[in-house]
Amino acid sequence: MKQTFSTYIDSLQDRITSKLEEVDGMGRFQKDNWERPGGGGGQTRVIENGGVFEKGGVNVSKVYGTLPETMQKHLKVQHGRFFACGISLVLHPKNPLVPTVHANFRYFELYDEDNHIVDQWFGGGIDLTPYYVFEQDIKHFHRTCKSVCDAHDSTFYATYKEKCDTYFWNTHRNEARGVGGLFFDYCRATEGKTVSQWYDFVTAVGDSFLDAYIPIVTRRKDTPFNDQNRQWQEIRRGRYVEFNLIHDKGTLFGLRTQGRIESILMSLPPVVQWKYNISPAEGSEEERLERVLKTPIDWIKD
Repeated sequence: MKQTFSTYIDSLQDRITSKLEEVDGMGRFQKDNWERPGGGGGQTRVIENGGVFEKGGVNVSKVYGTLPETMQKHLKVQHGRFFACGISLVLHPKNPLVPTVHANFRYFELYDEDNHIVDQWFGGGIDLTPYYVFEQDIKHFHRTCKSVCDAHDSTFYATYKEKCDTYFWNTHRNEARGVGGLFFDYCRATEGKTVSQWYDFVTAVGDSFLDAYIPIVTRRKDTPFNDQNRQWQEIRRGRYVEFNLIHDKGTLFGLRTQGRIESILMSLPPVVQWKYNISPAEGSEEERLERVLKTPIDWIKD
């Protein structure tokens, strides 16, 4: 399975970066191969100062070794030898009317002293972080998520949307990072699902990324914006940074396992503001976003 999924994420990286370059029209991804001292490595692909994307990355990693004791406790596992591979992407557009997007899909194996697999699971998700609320865009994103979920299990969308709303919550701000999507983790073999069936589901979500996001980018990328819109985008990007550095498990895993720092922090936007005690005008579009982020919403309800 690790070879099968490893091959898949290489292919997905190629497909996504190729399409993003086509949509951007100007920027190109810089490819950076790297090795992890403790075992393994990966390829980071970064786009900067493009026509559409101010900064973005689509990274693949395949690492192995021994988990530090702190990570064994964090993952609540008794065995320290591991293999992990995955693809992680974040895109920060220039235009404040185009949302930031994040997705990642990963596979994990744990081994005993005889190199036998003692545990294996999939995880991942996809979520949207807009700076202005366009219901058409958000509903399209969630309908795409629901469609791919329904093809595998009718309970998946509601379950993984709720997990996404719960996970991407900035507790110190008492607000969501964005408008959600899907979040799933520890997808292990059970009586109802085999590892191969979990692979089919996770790769289907990965394959749906371009369908979920590109129509939104195409619709909004040429919409005029002003300095106020840009300033609001940079302020909201600050909340994105706060979540990633305080709460995000993937970031913490990378830092605690001597991951490559440039790849780990690739997700951070290039230009950010922190304004003291900022409060948008009542009734403004900026204030509307803040209201939306206070309570999870059923975006696909008729």
